[in-house]
Amino acid sequence: MAIRSRIKTVFTALTASMVMAGSLSLVPGAAAAAYPDKPIRLVVGFSAGGTTDVSARIIGKEMGEALGQPVVVENRPGAGSNIATEMVMRAAPDGYTLYMVAVTAAINQTLYKNVKFDLTKDFEPVALAVQVPNVLVVNPNVPAKSVKELVDYAKANPGKMNFASSGSGTSIHMAGELFKQAAGIDVIHIPYKGSGPAVTDLVGGQVDFMFDNMPASWPNVQAGKLRALAVTTANRSSTAPDLPTMQESGFPGFDVSSWFGVLAPKGTPSDIVEKLNKVIRDALAKPEVQQQLAGLGAVPANTTTAQFADFIKSEVDGWAKVVKASGATVD
Repeated sequence: MAIRSRIKTVFTALTASMVMAGSLSLVPGAAAAAYPDKPIRLVVGFSAGGTTDVSARIIGKEMGEALGQPVVVENRPGAGSNIATEMVMRAAPDGYTLYMVAVTAAINQTLYKNVKFDLTKDFEPVALAVQVPNVLVVNPNVPAKSVKELVDYAKANPGKMNFASSGSGTSIHMAGELFKQAAGIDVIHIPYKGSGPAVTDLVGGQVDFMFDNMPASWPNVQAGKLRALAVTTANRSSTAPDLPTMQESGFPGFDVSSWFGVLAPKGTPSDIVEKLNKVIRDALAKPEVQQQLAGLGAVPANTTTAQFADFIKSEVDGWAKVVKASGATVD
């Protein structure tokens, strides 16, 4: 009994000294590990190879190096990215599941009749990362070297031409619908699960044309596998300054672009959100990252969390008008 009493006395004294020294805490949660202490997953709502995926991998690599933990890109294609959006919405709000949101999610808010998420209420905006012009590209076998020639060819072959997209409701799809409506042509929409497989079939001749994000298609344009006819933004792209805009090609008011940013589930602690915002903005400020993005035709963004929240709301409202005007719907 005397030995047990001495052991207890020594243990009690040792424990007390460790608490005083700060090496041991008896207060639950007081010694919680600093964020992050394990890998982070960055969910992408499209298949590998598309612009969303490429942008996520460039930014994710930089985030991982700054945070000291791997940022693993996880592709969850399907339902025009709605599967990924809903999955992240339901994830634990602990900063370990993030979403590389695309303009598609803003479009889907009104394109789909029964979406289960509200982009403006169910997420914590972290940062707008990249903005990207779209480009109208055709398979070289299509006998059109300008937008006018493409319209003329489509009118001469009603119902025989088709256009690809990275999925129903994407900016790529909506650009095609706007073009179809404005040009008065009868062409068929072929949706894919991401820009990568869509471009593969476009290069292979299974589809005739598409409005693709410039980063995904431009290498094929440079290699002569696709022919570019116009960019969809109001101004010409610095990547292809000789390429006309859709507005210059006879479609006034045609202005469509894509964007990608990072969201976290609603309820993610503000200190984690702000930390992630700083890491992303620091990464986008690096010359080597800017060079990577510029080589793809993408432009880095620089927003606070509040600015990104305002941007998302304006995109949801703006695309609602476009969806209504085009008459497009899914479900």
